[in-house]
Amino acid sequence: MNVCDMKRWLTVAALALLAACGKQEAAPVQGQAAPAQAAEEAFTVLATSDLKDVQGLEEMVQKATGVPLKFRFGGTMESTEAVLNGEAKADAAWFANAKYLLSSPAGQSKVKLQEKIMLSPIAVGVSESDAKKHGWDQPGLKLTWKDIADAAKAGKLKYALSNPATSNQGFMALMGVVAAAAGKSEALAAADVDRSAIADFLKGYKLPGDNSTYLSEQFILQQGSKVNAFINYESWLLSLNASGKLREKLVLIYPYEGVSTADYPLMLLNEPRRDDYLKVVDYLKGEAAQTWLARQTLRRPIKPEVAAQVQDLLPKQGLQVELPFSPDRALADGLIAAYLNEFRTPIASTFVLDTSGSMQGGGRRGQLVQAIQYIAGADASLTGRIARLTNREKLWLQLFSDSPYRLIAFEVPESGTQAKGVQEQQDSDAKQQVLAEVRDAADQLKMTGGTALYDSVYRSLERMLDERKKHPNYQYSVVAFTDGENNQGRSLEAFKRDYQELPEDVRGIPVFWVLFGEANEKELKELAQLTGGRVFDARKTPLYSVFKDIRAYQ
Repeated sequence: MNVCDMKRWLTVAALALLAACGKQEAAPVQGQAAPAQAAEEAFTVLATSDLKDVQGLEEMVQKATGVPLKFRFGGTMESTEAVLNGEAKADAAWFANAKYLLSSPAGQSKVKLQEKIMLSPIAVGVSESDAKKHGWDQPGLKLTWKDIADAAKAGKLKYALSNPATSNQGFMALMGVVAAAAGKSEALAAADVDRSAIADFLKGYKLPGDNSTYLSEQFILQQGSKVNAFINYESWLLSLNASGKLREKLVLIYPYEGVSTADYPLMLLNEPRRDDYLKVVDYLKGEAAQTWLARQTLRRPIKPEVAAQVQDLLPKQGLQVELPFSPDRALADGLIAAYLNEFRTPIASTFVLDTSGSMQGGGRRGQLVQAIQYIAGADASLTGRIARLTNREKLWLQLFSDSPYRLIAFEVPESGTQAKGVQEQQDSDAKQQVLAEVRDAADQLKMTGGTALYDSVYRSLERMLDERKKHPNYQYSVVAFTDGENNQGRSLEAFKRDYQELPEDVRGIPVFWVLFGEANEKELKELAQLTGGRVFDARKTPLYSVFKDIRAYQ
């Protein structure tokens, strides 16, 4: 027996540590299982952000099936695009619905299997006092999508809604209005869209955002002052009612002619993980998981027998007629383009840009230039089209270092409107010229001096108040970008004091803060709460990607 074999024999006999041929391994102690040679690779699921409330399933699924489940969350459109271009880097995808994804051959080819897991219909949640005032709380009342659009047009309904161009619930609500107005939802085509129905409905759109979490936070703050309704999936509205955070509860209205229902398909993307996928699906559709999902998230079980056991949790009128989703991809793309460029309240935003000396190093200036050029570029991808500057948009670049020192203004022209239907349109020469001017301005940025962040944001808010007085029919916002701590001008405390003294109109303009480089995360989060915005972290994510995300909130 050679030395190597002798060591190996002695190790097995003594259940101790071995050092065989240069490799060390821990031997199992008696009564314990031997460690696996390599941990089983996680079954990764790309899920939309509205599903963060199911993260507890990771532990439950692994315990029940042995499959190590791992969620990764993202926005609806960016996740859809990742699946379409083959860059999802996940074994499965889980969306509220996959109707847009599966409306093209490219999407269909990526999905190997799909199983619906649970249900939640779109509903219009109206504050109790407003529902009572307008007679919308009467039992058996049959309100239609047209009634909803008429109420929005008349100023009776002022609602929060996730961006229809970037979120499932926003898009499906808009599609519900369009389908009901056309009266032919199954065969609905882009040319059939009733443009006046869209315009009427969107007159009530007062609180935009990219996801339900942000919108809920803002709705809680602004219920009764700016908004009196929230359009979302039933489960989200019921959870808000149960949270105890609302000024008054919401009365849920399900338009009589039909609603769009999220059916939460779990979709297999990676064929070699089929067996694990089937185990996960089998567990999720079982009684234990279905009951947990219903009680934890207030989504309806896919299985009728389980639904019967939790019917006390959910409104009986929730399951209305389902509005079929048109398979016409041109309709979906045309509707998104028309919403962005024609129908929504046009955007007016100031980007407050740090051009201090520290921005010259570490490739920071290059990232900032790239991000501005991205929103003024010609990216034909799904998220690129959504992120770029839109028709009728006003944009200001407020540059600052030791102080705010230069303001550069741009205005994207309107395009010709269609007489009927919706479709994607090519940029006009005039629009292309403005986009080129934005890109040129980014190219010419010079970096020098200190960081007067708070003075610059304050000045931008003051100026936007003046703009709002002259042009009230815009959706105003400020985006503040810095790579370092404030070291010139107003202090944080001085900014907070002066901000509180601004008129209510200007305090209603959200400020979105971009965390980059050595910027003070604690201060920016505090300011985001004060100014009704949120913080976007660009320290580990490309800055152009962060700017893209911000666009969904404007």
